[in-house]
Amino acid sequence: MSDSHLPFLGAALAHPYRVGLVLGESQCRYGDLLSVSERVAHFLLRGRSDLREARIVLLAPPGFAYVAAHWGIWRAGGVIVPLALAHPVPELVSLIEDADPELVLVHPNTEKRGIPAAEACGVPWADVVDSLKGPPGTKLSDLFAPMPDAPPLPVIAESRDAHIIYTSGTTGKPKGAVTTHAATRHQVESIARAWEITRHDRVLNALPLHHVHGIVNALLCPLWQGASVELLPRFDPDAIWSSFANLRLSIFMGVPTMYVRLIRAWERMPHERRRVVGWSAGDLRLTISGSAALPAWVRERWEGITEQVIFERYGLTETGMVLTNPPNGTGAGGYVGHPFPSVQVRLRRDGGGLALPGEEGCIEVRGPGLFREYWRRPEETAAAFRDGWFDTGDRAVRHEHNGYRILGRESVDIIKTGGEKVSAFEIEDVLRRHYRVGDCAVVGIPNDEWGEQVSAAVVITRGMAFSTAELRGWVKRHLANYKAPARIIAVDELPRNSMGKVLKDQVRDLFLRAP
Repeated sequence: MSDSHLPFLGAALAHPYRVGLVLGESQCRYGDLLSVSERVAHFLLRGRSDLREARIVLLAPPGFAYVAAHWGIWRAGGVIVPLALAHPVPELVSLIEDADPELVLVHPNTEKRGIPAAEACGVPWADVVDSLKGPPGTKLSDLFAPMPDAPPLPVIAESRDAHIIYTSGTTGKPKGAVTTHAATRHQVESIARAWEITRHDRVLNALPLHHVHGIVNALLCPLWQGASVELLPRFDPDAIWSSFANLRLSIFMGVPTMYVRLIRAWERMPHERRRVVGWSAGDLRLTISGSAALPAWVRERWEGITEQVIFERYGLTETGMVLTNPPNGTGAGGYVGHPFPSVQVRLRRDGGGLALPGEEGCIEVRGPGLFREYWRRPEETAAAFRDGWFDTGDRAVRHEHNGYRILGRESVDIIKTGGEKVSAFEIEDVLRRHYRVGDCAVVGIPNDEWGEQVSAAVVITRGMAFSTAELRGWVKRHLANYKAPARIIAVDELPRNSMGKVLKDQVRDLFLRAP
């Protein structure tokens, strides 16, 4: 078998008979992934020796085809551009036009949106399932066999681009973060060291595969180490509880919304079933949360059900993972711990200089795992860096023992009202502790007198009455008066993206449209 000398192939080449993927009742060995990804690579090359960093859009659900195509794109010398399955056609068109790819790989489950989007951009498309088969006439029985007469695949330098992952767009139009193979390797190795991931782990991945969380943390990292990944085609709370009950898993990574839905599903179960699955989840080695702040009540409720401590971490599309609590469960609630190995972090004061412990500041990051640039946005790339440090746009405060506590994004979650800076995260955490509040989002609304007016959209627990005065009084009992929301509206649900992040621009629009 030809070898493109990419580091992520190391475990697969060393242990071809080890199970790499678990897909329902089926299992896929590393050797199978090597064989089929080689066929994908030759399908994409079509007689050429190297894709030379051509972008390939991948629009496929989690599964064998996704992983084989991902590996195949890299092995052919291409740059993978994974896009969200939930995007409507206009949004796909916008992202495909921006990425300017050579090809769009669609799946039978995504062709209704993917094909019209590709054709609207004038970009060729192909069925990812066809790419797995290799040359025309390949028999099904030969699908997992090596290709002895195939020309060698290109040797890929680590300095070359590996993928373009688009930011979530919660604070503006999505931007493509370009990351090299070397930076990806540093991200993976840093995660594996911090969380002690080895080939003996079995990771449950129910995350979308178009963001760093699902791609790097929960897929590439364990496969890089020779571990097994159980991939779910979509997030299904009952299926996840069943996987816990099988006692086959050691790590689960999720976002706060996932944990909320898992808790709600557990509460609907018969008593005996709840006892069994809750006890089984307690056998996990790690339960991790990221991509958004974890509400205190979720952390406490989960620990009550499973006796498992959810530990939080912090990272960005542009940086990979930056901060983490220790995997032994000793981290303090509300904190995201200390830097990952090889990652440097500092807090910059508003007026310049570095913030002292206990002082607020903007998080800046430096290290070998950072992205290279925003795709075709040189001015925005230059503006994002200061003397080699990446400006995350997030504010935090650092304490010596517990590490960093995230206060929110400067442009969205830091509200400037009456000359004071207020953290939306802090107010949201207090509101969520009220028994009437199921969820909430706090934003700043332009106001002539105050600059910005603290405003909260709340999801009221079903069957309960809604009282603005009661909720404002609740916040005032826990925080300074000026932090209490001046406006509160009740909503059925909060607008979120596929990673569970609240779309605060849309929340702000709710207030701007309200009388």
